[in-house]
Amino acid sequence: MDHTTRTSPSATSTRVVDVLVPVALNQTYSYRVPRGMELEAGDVVAVPLGPREVIGVVWAPNENPDPRLHNRLKDVGEKLDVPPLKAELRALVDWVANYTLSARGMVLRMTLRMGENLGPERARMGVRLVGEPPRRMTPARRRVIEVLSDGLLHGKSEVAREAGVSTGVIDGLVDEGTLTVEVMPPPPPPPPPDPDCAQPEFTRDQRSAVDMLRTLAANGSFHVALLDGVTGSGKTEVYFEAIAETIRRGKQTLILMPEIALTGQFLDRFSRRFGVRPIEWHSELTPRTRARNWAAISEGKAPVIVGARSALFMPYADLGLIVVDEEHDQAYKQDDGAHFHARDMAVVRAHIAKIPIILASATPSVESEVNARKGRYQRVALPSRFGGQHMPHIEAIDLRREPPPRGRFISPRLAEQIQLAVERREQALLFLNRRGYAPLTLCRACGHRFACTICDAWLVDHRFRQRLVCHHCGFSMPRPHVCPNCAAEESLVAVGPGVERLQEEAASLFPDARTMVLSSDLITSIETMRTELNEIAEGRVDIIIGTQLVAKGHNFPRLNLVGVVDADLGLSNGDPRAAERTFQLLNQVIGRAGRDQGRGVGYLQTHQPEHPVMKALVASDREAFYASEIEQRERAGYPPFGRLASLIVSAGDRPTAEGFARKLVSIAPLDERIQVLGPAEAPLAVIKGRYRFRLLVKSLRNVDLSEYLREWLAAGPKTKGNLKLEVDVDPQSFL
Repeated sequence: MDHTTRTSPSATSTRVVDVLVPVALNQTYSYRVPRGMELEAGDVVAVPLGPREVIGVVWAPNENPDPRLHNRLKDVGEKLDVPPLKAELRALVDWVANYTLSARGMVLRMTLRMGENLGPERARMGVRLVGEPPRRMTPARRRVIEVLSDGLLHGKSEVAREAGVSTGVIDGLVDEGTLTVEVMPPPPPPPPPDPDCAQPEFTRDQRSAVDMLRTLAANGSFHVALLDGVTGSGKTEVYFEAIAETIRRGKQTLILMPEIALTGQFLDRFSRRFGVRPIEWHSELTPRTRARNWAAISEGKAPVIVGARSALFMPYADLGLIVVDEEHDQAYKQDDGAHFHARDMAVVRAHIAKIPIILASATPSVESEVNARKGRYQRVALPSRFGGQHMPHIEAIDLRREPPPRGRFISPRLAEQIQLAVERREQALLFLNRRGYAPLTLCRACGHRFACTICDAWLVDHRFRQRLVCHHCGFSMPRPHVCPNCAAEESLVAVGPGVERLQEEAASLFPDARTMVLSSDLITSIETMRTELNEIAEGRVDIIIGTQLVAKGHNFPRLNLVGVVDADLGLSNGDPRAAERTFQLLNQVIGRAGRDQGRGVGYLQTHQPEHPVMKALVASDREAFYASEIEQRERAGYPPFGRLASLIVSAGDRPTAEGFARKLVSIAPLDERIQVLGPAEAPLAVIKGRYRFRLLVKSLRNVDLSEYLREWLAAGPKTKGNLKLEVDVDPQSFL
């Protein structure tokens, strides 16, 4: 970090700038610019804030500072030696904060990578063998000298790890003069992706889509394309060609993915097409890698970036294309800190930056489907699978007529088909979107149910961990052997299935088959996840039992059978998006089957085979589902035909939360285009000991709902003590 030495034209008079800092505040703070420092909007600076120094961004010069504040203004500490935030990114921060009613500082925080370790990378020190052996030789010292016998410079921690010694042994050899310490050169940047490295052969449908997306990328102006292709149609390979065109133009591409678990196979596919891997951006990176990648992105040295939601707010030097993979996915919604939907904000960023954006999905969100039907988005269709593979055949198993045996959850017909698949040396997937062993534990003697002590939720039995766990707050307790209510011994029974219980059943039904559970709470790291996915892809597992983790983006060549154990799960929770989510999830899960060889088949175990979602899936009639869902949304005035906002009031006791919510409703401005519904207890009425009441605000599509909320809340009662008010514009979850 260094101070600039250029002289400001107005150095003779005191200059003042307004700086936005990455804390939960909406306002900027004014600071004096020291003589000799030249600052412009977008410059990254260190400024004093209370007793500490923070990293902030110059948001604007303050041409008319309040003269009364003159003696109270503090000086900017220093200007950091990093590229300034461009006007386009600053406009995005303002737009997102304004739309979502989030503090601007919290949105800015995402662009500064939480504000830590900015500036030039700290020099790494290495050691080299240069002198005579030490007077006192020990086995540990001998191993260090052997590792360094090539005379090259090695990182100290790497040497310690390879020699199996502490760094103190290395320091001792430095003191003896046997080793010397030198600054290690920074690692060379990876070679850029080669757009002409390995161009694939395309089908006629794919070629048509490739031509459209290449044209989109070459034009370089704002345009939204919906790449709408069935599972296994090669959407990734098709949008890779738009990326290749963007690389040729010398611009950067951002690829957003809903979950980092998806990136393993994706990175391999990217590497095969372009010769190198892209830069990654997500929370699993080490601090050193994050610092290096942030610098590469902001300096334009990262041509392609693949990342999670937060990658949308990176300071790209020259962004030329955004791709949102699995655009329908619920994981794009951020529900803590700033509440935003990354897909929608990606479209906003593309619009502000005047660049093209591609949304890719086999089951587009209803919002994107409507936009495509109305011509706002260009639909680029891939109606058939690559290589002539057929779409899976889907059958419903009516559990009212073909129930599983008592105490079991796999119906006889599904069990029979899995046995045949295992005998053919094919893979089967049992899908149940419910983690753990069982969703409820009760005492058969007195009926006591185990509930979370601080949430309005049942504890989930996790047999692998021998604990009862709350999935909302993380509370857990050992699984007891005695009922705490009636003291009956060994009286506890698990009610309902989770994936762990399903594995137990599969192991007893198919004793010779190799099974694996894929569930987020059993994955200890992203590397573990990628290893397990590779084992499945290589055919070392016969039956996969998984939650929604297996539904997305994975390619398992030997998988030809998918059994959905509880297809109705998710349809009965009163969520306006329940039907859409269920259709998308089941479509994606069954789409894992038959992608490589053979004919895939999917079985839906359901108590509601007549439900529109089940009928559309069995008939492979996507159009019927969208037509029905769009008609219902339009009739009810739900998005995208109307707008919604959710306000959650929470407090440590019920009367305080309810009283505040009722007071808030009583002063809501009257507007015939807007309905304020509630307050009502939230479906999850207590989380982490906090009582929750929800207001739902519903408006016509053409209403500025954010402005209405802003004026209402500004005039409303203020939260005090442990009262909290959370505003979620365009909510995805209704719990």
